[in-house]
Amino acid sequence: MLQRLAQAVLQRRRRLLYASLLLFVVAAAVGATVFPKLSAGGYSDTSTESARAAKFLEERFDAGQPNLVLLVEDDRGVDDEAVAAAAAKVTERLSKEPDVTEAYSYWSTGRPEALRATDSRSALIMAWVKGDDDHVQKWMADHAESYEGTVEGLDISQGGTAKASEEIIEQTMKDLVKAEAIAMPVLLIVLIFVFRGVVAAAMPLVIGTLTMACAFFILRLLSMFTDVSVFAMNITTGLGLGLAVDYSLFIISRYREELARGASTDQALITSMRTAGRTVAFSAVTVALALSGLLVFPFYFLRSFAYAGIPVALFAALVSVTVLPALLKVLGPRINSLQVLKRKKPEEEKNFWHRTATVVMRFPLPIGLAAVAVLLLLGAPFLNLRMSLADERVLPSSASSFQVGKALREGYSSQENHSELVVMREVGDPARAAAKVGGYAGELSRMEGVSRVDTYTGSYVQGKQAAPAGPASAAFAAETSVYLKVVPKEPETNDAGRELVREIRDTDAPFAVQVTGPGAILEDSLNSLTSKMPWALGIIGGSTLVLLFLLTGSVLLPLKALVLNMLSLSATFGVLVWGFQEGHLDGVIGSFTVTDAITWSVPMLLFCVAFGLSMDYEVFLLSRIKEEYEKTGDNVASVAQGLGRTGSLVSAAAVLIAIVFAGFITSSITYLKAIGLGLALAVIMDATVVRGLLVPAFMRLAGGANWWAPKPLRLLHEKIGLREGDDPAPLPRQQDGADPVAPGTRT
Repeated sequence: MLQRLAQAVLQRRRRLLYASLLLFVVAAAVGATVFPKLSAGGYSDTSTESARAAKFLEERFDAGQPNLVLLVEDDRGVDDEAVAAAAAKVTERLSKEPDVTEAYSYWSTGRPEALRATDSRSALIMAWVKGDDDHVQKWMADHAESYEGTVEGLDISQGGTAKASEEIIEQTMKDLVKAEAIAMPVLLIVLIFVFRGVVAAAMPLVIGTLTMACAFFILRLLSMFTDVSVFAMNITTGLGLGLAVDYSLFIISRYREELARGASTDQALITSMRTAGRTVAFSAVTVALALSGLLVFPFYFLRSFAYAGIPVALFAALVSVTVLPALLKVLGPRINSLQVLKRKKPEEEKNFWHRTATVVMRFPLPIGLAAVAVLLLLGAPFLNLRMSLADERVLPSSASSFQVGKALREGYSSQENHSELVVMREVGDPARAAAKVGGYAGELSRMEGVSRVDTYTGSYVQGKQAAPAGPASAAFAAETSVYLKVVPKEPETNDAGRELVREIRDTDAPFAVQVTGPGAILEDSLNSLTSKMPWALGIIGGSTLVLLFLLTGSVLLPLKALVLNMLSLSATFGVLVWGFQEGHLDGVIGSFTVTDAITWSVPMLLFCVAFGLSMDYEVFLLSRIKEEYEKTGDNVASVAQGLGRTGSLVSAAAVLIAIVFAGFITSSITYLKAIGLGLALAVIMDATVVRGLLVPAFMRLAGGANWWAPKPLRLLHEKIGLREGDDPAPLPRQQDGADPVAPGTRT
């Protein structure tokens, strides 16, 4: 099929190039409008208890978790009469803003100690802006500026989840531009070194630029039909650029290899498409299937990476097997012009990767065990993984929400903006249920880590009523429903928050309860994640086994690929836990706030993307090994030749895509740093330790079993299997008619 496609491209190359130029202009113009259409949320499962409770609070009480915090500071002290009057005026004005259904402050609620800093120099105004994440962001854009800086003579700073989301979105856009500005010139330099020519080096960047423009275009189209996370833009464009560069590298390298053998331009292109082009198409499918594992999760934050990443990966392959051959046809032998760093290419039998494979297969067991031991050692910290919600601490310390969050943690006795809300949907007459609800509130207030519990019967501290019901208490009851606010002493957005929520849910209550809040959202999100994870892993693992079987005809090699990939990824996760959760990389790759946890969405996202990229290199290596094996039937020689022919190319591809993702390390958002480092580390480790050491060691130890399959599967592969390379010569068969290269033959 790809041979026919190559012939069609060669015949219509000019029309294809003109159409590609038009596509680039349209895609760039439409894609430039995507950013305002992307969403900031998608981190919660709408079917969970916390989500249902939050929705009920909004519908029945017109209330919710405060998402806007105004930190009011004044050297005169917050109890100064002039300060109090000005702050009360700001609170009243904020309460009258559209969609602000709840606004209260230290000065409007009787001056409770919880809303005042211990040094009395600052106090809080809390507000809830109702609506989904996108609506809240629109409100912030339209109204928030009036409540920041000097307002009514007061120094006011903004914090809370609404402000943090606004700053994360702004920072994401800046970081994307910065990452691309760093990656593109570095890519060009590395490509010049790899190809030793300026013209050849420019081709992958041309294909990558077209793919990135189309990635923005795809995101814009998707945003018209579904919610797409703003972070999908960073990862998707990075993935599209990286894959386009890698795929171009594979095809151009094979094309130049064929030219060096004396083939004409057309012959070289057709051979390249039949071999490297087919591998590219196959690799894109493996990446797409790996990303499809994200579709099973009930979070549009994760699903949006699949929505965008799958078509971008396939489009990167499509551009590489259509536009690139058309460009190569126009250039012809001029692909080798403007040569630099001229150097005689070493013989394949003498190059580094061939020698490495030979040495490894001479001592496969000790080298293999040593490599496995290193990966296990690197992966050991992963056993201590702790996950948390993303909060303002993922931002740089200069961000307003970061500064406000820090002030709340260090200067306030309780954390009002991290409260857990306990909903009782049906209590009958609230007046008759007051004794039971009050007793339950007192019981919750006894819990370790709880500062105070508020409800319509008053406030409770350490099991006793600390304050009677006041004017503001009436908001906690509506018709036959009531709710309680459990205020923690410390921000509970990690394991401590989950433990508090579990304790609340396990406590006997006089009526059925539902809990929402930061800890509840984290608990429910992780439960949703773990419940769907077997399905995601099944999709990824099952599709990988099937695809690699179709490529190799082997039962063992697909299983080997899964095991080695999991081993490599566990080492990557271990490094991330060591570096980010434990903080050893703080200051090494830039400053970030160590929170003793990793944002909960990072591991699964990283797994799917990194797994797909790892399988990309697995496919490329195995296709060349199988091509050699079909010619010779010699297991050892085919592994050495395959690694010798592809080792430098796979390493170069890994370095190039690592450069793309390493650009994210410059991000000021902590979990983008983690994703960038994780993806860069995963592909480098996979292309070196796994492909250079573990694959040849394993294949040497397995011998002829590498290519074994039961007769029914072997017949199935002969009928529907995928084949690479030139038409293979018949494999030598034993006299008894047994399968080629059975155990005991030369390996």
